[in-house]
Amino acid sequence: MKILTLLILSSIFLFSSCSDGKKETSNDELVEKTMTETVKWPLGVKYEIFVQSFCDSNGDGIGDIPGMTSKLDYIKSLGVNGVWLMPINPSPSYHKYDVTDYKAIHPDYGTLDDFKIFVKEAHQRGIRVIMDLVINHSSSQHPWFLEASSSTDNPFRDYYVWAKRDDILEDIAKKEVTMDSDNITQWHENDRDNSEELYYGFFYGGMPDLNYDNPKVRKEIFDIGKFWLGEVGVDGFRLDAAKHIYPDDRAEDNHAWWEEFRSEMQKANPDVYLLGEVWDDAQVVAPFLNGLPSLFNFDLAFSILNSVKEGKSMSVEIDGPSWKQKEGLSLEEGFIEINKTYKEINPNFEDAIFLSNHDQNRVMSFLEGNQEKAKVAAAILFTLPGIPYIYYGEELGMQGSKPDEHIREPFIWDNLNKEGRANWIKPIHAKDSILKGVEQQLKDPQSMLTYYRDWIELRNSSDVLSYGRIEKLKTDQNEIVAFKRIKNETAFYIFHNLSNEEISLNLPSGISEVFYSSNETSSFDSDEIVLAGLSTLILN
Repeated sequence: MKILTLLILSSIFLFSSCSDGKKETSNDELVEKTMTETVKWPLGVKYEIFVQSFCDSNGDGIGDIPGMTSKLDYIKSLGVNGVWLMPINPSPSYHKYDVTDYKAIHPDYGTLDDFKIFVKEAHQRGIRVIMDLVINHSSSQHPWFLEASSSTDNPFRDYYVWAKRDDILEDIAKKEVTMDSDNITQWHENDRDNSEELYYGFFYGGMPDLNYDNPKVRKEIFDIGKFWLGEVGVDGFRLDAAKHIYPDDRAEDNHAWWEEFRSEMQKANPDVYLLGEVWDDAQVVAPFLNGLPSLFNFDLAFSILNSVKEGKSMSVEIDGPSWKQKEGLSLEEGFIEINKTYKEINPNFEDAIFLSNHDQNRVMSFLEGNQEKAKVAAAILFTLPGIPYIYYGEELGMQGSKPDEHIREPFIWDNLNKEGRANWIKPIHAKDSILKGVEQQLKDPQSMLTYYRDWIELRNSSDVLSYGRIEKLKTDQNEIVAFKRIKNETAFYIFHNLSNEEISLNLPSGISEVFYSSNETSSFDSDEIVLAGLSTLILN
């Protein structure tokens, strides 16, 4: 049997301590050459980083931008062509999703000049930069809100959403909802003036929602976006809480806002990449695609992990705070159905696919520490169409479960040397006794890190895996995820065995060779495929 042997990246990368000096920058021609060598943007694999936990350059226990800059060679070695950074603006919270200054860097992370250096150095390596932009709400400590909450006639009052307590209660009564529902708990007391007005904060009182009916607010947000795209040079934004700019009963206003935002951002960078977080079922998500042409596919993430955990292919969908299985649909059928829905709205949308992020329990914890199942989950991700996102540490097999702080624990660079390791929190999961660090996994051909690097290299080198369309392959085994990827005249037949047992299948017609096999005991002959347990096989 012919098996493709994946190439381990042969370049030697110096994973030095975070405090090492910066490299000299290349000329513009080299930057342009490097930026065009990877999969065509915005496709290609992306990497999500929580800066606070990634690499600490100055020994204060908090990861920072200079530390992240020193690790760009590691990031490039993964084969990714973009990084998504969780919020880096000043904020009173550790997670920084409540911003106090939209045009500055949190002092724990460094300076604006540090960040400009990071962007430039990333671009030299063919890595583009996506910032988390949190514009649904500000911090209650933002100067705008401090002014707005000081008196009812303050010029900034209308930057936020206010209503009289009696009017809110009357409106709730008309809707016949209970007093302890979200409808009342999203309105908050203001102790800074003597009025009877409450302010609206969808998430909590420390995050008051901005008022997008106010043209001044809209202009402020446009200026903020253009600042980061133009003056700093970032390549795009991940838009937090994109569904909540307006309340759910004003969905059309939400959709229109994002179309206007996209138009304004394209004035600063015609190639700007906008990625939205709309955590809901596909029918709610789809109309956002005209303004946000890339959206996270939460249904797919839940489908992959639940399928792998249960050992059978199933499609699930978001159902409030949890999920439910779609009756009769396999994982691949559900994915194809969602993509069809999205393409009817925007034929040029790019699906942002992932396994977990900073809001969900980590893959290895969800799969109860089963590394072989985690590898199959990654293989499914890297063989589907779209833009795969990796949450930092997934490539090491990091564990982590709620509360949120413990799915955002410090990254481990070296089990034998703690230089550069953040320690802002005492980890429960990311401990030397549990997880091998980067230096140790680089020496292990069977490590999770090697597996991720190999898969990303395989995807990057294949037009079929990077650009090909998807079609369902019918099998009689619900333990198998099976589909076809097609680009021009080339077709890959892809099979993932979710069970622990070996499974035999009828061979589809037209197959001539093995393109990839994760297990040497998998095979095929003239009319039958044999798949080892928890394995992946790609035929063409």
